[in-house]
Amino acid sequence: MKNVLLILNIVLLAAVAFLYYQYYTHTPSSIDKMVRREASPAATNAACRIAYFEMDSVDNNCEMVRDVKSELSRKEEASMTELSKADQQIREKMSEYQNQATTMTQAQGEMAQQDLMQRQQKLQSRKQELDQEYQGLYMRLNTDMKKKIEAFLNDYNKDNAYSYIFAYESGLFFYKDSAYNITRDVVSGLNAWYKKQNKK
Repeated sequence: MKNVLLILNIVLLAAVAFLYYQYYTHTPSSIDKMVRREASPAATNAACRIAYFEMDSVDNNCEMVRDVKSELSRKEEASMTELSKADQQIREKMSEYQNQATTMTQAQGEMAQQDLMQRQQKLQSRKQELDQEYQGLYMRLNTDMKKKIEAFLNDYNKDNAYSYIFAYESGLFFYKDSAYNITRDVVSGLNAWYKKQNKK
């Protein structure tokens, strides 16, 4: 048994010596090749340029965004006015029924109560319709605005200076190099592009 262990240790020692010899005498080693192979993609990525623009600045300074916000605000205001008017009519009707309560029969009282419930349900239904209309308008305008920004950026980047252009919003990215900030170009370019589109 001792002889078997001794022979096994000698074989292992010879294998380690052989590997040591192979590693330090052959150039370039397979490890060097592997390191070079792994480093090559990084070299090709050196040409990848990324720019960003501040979405807050676009929101606050672009005419297109202002127009979208203005349209949404008009829709919201019109909805609120309509709902407020309908609610006021219900209150007036309720007050009218309360004034007549002493002279009403039980059947008339039940009919008045049913009328108020129907008016309230109609108001709730209309509120839901207006909410859906607003959400639909919001989605449509936002999608349209994003497409316009994308179209502008495609035109802006026609010389392929950048591989990616991101809209920076706080919380999504944790570091940004201001050398690649193209916000000023995007805001002024979008405003000029938007004016040109509206003249067509």
